Amino acid sequence: MIFCVEDDDSIRELVVYTLESTGFTARGFENGQAFEQGVRNEIPDLVLMDIMLPGEDGISLLRKMRADPKRAKIPVIMLTAKGAEYDKVMALDLGADDYITKPFGMMELVSRIRAVLRRSEKRDNAEGQVISLRNLRLDLKKHEVTVDGKGVVLTLKEYSLLKILMENPGIVLTRDQLLTDIWGYEYISETRTVDVHIRTLRQKLETAGDLIQTVRGVGYKLAEG
Repeated sequence: MIFCVEDDDSIRELVVYTLESTGFTARGFENGQAFEQGVRNEIPDLVLMDIMLPGEDGISLLRKMRADPKRAKIPVIMLTAKGAEYDKVMALDLGADDYITKPFGMMELVSRIRAVLRRSEKRDNAEGQVISLRNLRLDLKKHEVTVDGKGVVLTLKEYSLLKILMENPGIVLTRDQLLTDIWGYEYISETRTVDVHIRTLRQKLETAGDLIQTVRGVGYKLAEG
């Protein structure tokens, strides 16, 4: 089940029609209040969320979802006319899984949804694993990171960056690859987003920060052994 929260009737109806004609089950909601009522009755597999909504906006709704243990893991794709980098970064840092700027093609939307659902399934299947490297430990089931046994508080994107690096020790991951895998779409001209998040991640990891190595002109890798 996919929920589409969109106040524009024509867009909402087209999205729901497209999803149902491509094998999904979908429901549309015109505002945050209707969505909140709907999610109390049924937990969707994914939410398409407009930012500019009457009443409570999409950013506020996303923030509430990520703070609620019952809804925190629901994948969310933001659909919005706002295309500024600030809006994208804010939504993604709050936990959005992808961000699509209007106008967009229906087939692109379906492709993005399938990609996000695949990543979500892979993430869920990985629960229960613990990845360790020297004094750094990542507990996937508990969603916890520790350095020398001390807990480290990370944002969702910082956690995702660390996770993909720890799952691929010694392998160089390009900035474009990290953007695509973690932010969920091409962000080619703004690869500094990865650099900013890596810098903050290193600072938070303190003594384990130097495990994240820069491969000049390419990207990043996690040290081996």
